[in-house]
Amino acid sequence: MTSTTARRVLLAAPRGYCAGVDRAVIAVEKALEQYGAPIYVRHEIVHNKYVVQTLEKKGAIFVDETDEVPEGSIVMFSAHGVAPTVHEEAERRKLATIDATCPLVTKVHKEAVRFAKEDYDILLIGHEGHEEVIGTSGEAPDHITLVDGPEDVDNVTVRDESKVVWLSQTTLSVDETMETVDRLKQRFPALVSPPSDDICYATQNRQNAVKLMGAEADLVIVVGSQNSSNSKRLVEVALGAGAKAAYLVDFASEIDEAWLTDEVRTVGVTSGASVPEVLVEEVLEWLAGRGFTDVELVKAAEESITFSLPKELRRDLRAEAARKAAG
Repeated sequence: MTSTTARRVLLAAPRGYCAGVDRAVIAVEKALEQYGAPIYVRHEIVHNKYVVQTLEKKGAIFVDETDEVPEGSIVMFSAHGVAPTVHEEAERRKLATIDATCPLVTKVHKEAVRFAKEDYDILLIGHEGHEEVIGTSGEAPDHITLVDGPEDVDNVTVRDESKVVWLSQTTLSVDETMETVDRLKQRFPALVSPPSDDICYATQNRQNAVKLMGAEADLVIVVGSQNSSNSKRLVEVALGAGAKAAYLVDFASEIDEAWLTDEVRTVGVTSGASVPEVLVEEVLEWLAGRGFTDVELVKAAEESITFSLPKELRRDLRAEAARKAAG
């Protein structure tokens, strides 16, 4: 790059932590304070390497399955939600549970249960193997068929074309989901939509911000982990919006100097919904050290949503506060 090249950063807003992630991470921290280490967490509390490593240092132990948790211990369920069979197994093993499932995911679970009771075939749009999909499918396994993108629509079979509804993994690309829905409606004209849009507000807002900056960006850096569905979608959305290149990194140290070619004058920066702001700040510092000191905010929405902590944790924190107040 020449010294006369104007270099700027377009910083997406909103970015980073959504309300569900913030709630889940704080829940682990508060549980460690309240009950002491270790607190077992089934699967990664959120899909972010830095967050998981930080919580491990504080005393959280992440396990793949409930049977890895010693009987009588406390186990927390991740923000992605779990199937009813997981709750049943925890009860059998006498585990104290804290359910940190994002309330927006819980909403989808309740919709699955309700439509199954009404004997609908439920077409769940999502990615096979994703924890959220596994949890939602477990709510009504006999009624749910996974549809993994528009190309999967032709494989779908239903019992009664007049009783079909679609639901969605919350962290998908809005565009990808609606493309799949449109294809499904062509096959099943009576397809019912859920009572409210299942795409998470935070997923949508972050994608909208990337769309705004993507067309102007020569390079987009998305901060997030490889196993984060919503972070990976941001890379796809950036490229679809016109960005010449887009990459996903966990840390600033993963940025390749070779990406900053002579043609790169505008770099877009955003982060997935499970990414703490400290990691974005490190990327901005890295870019500033290479001449990208002019930072412009690209705002797509204001976010003010917050969620209360899991009810089990709130109960015990209230009891503790009452004990202290009583002297």
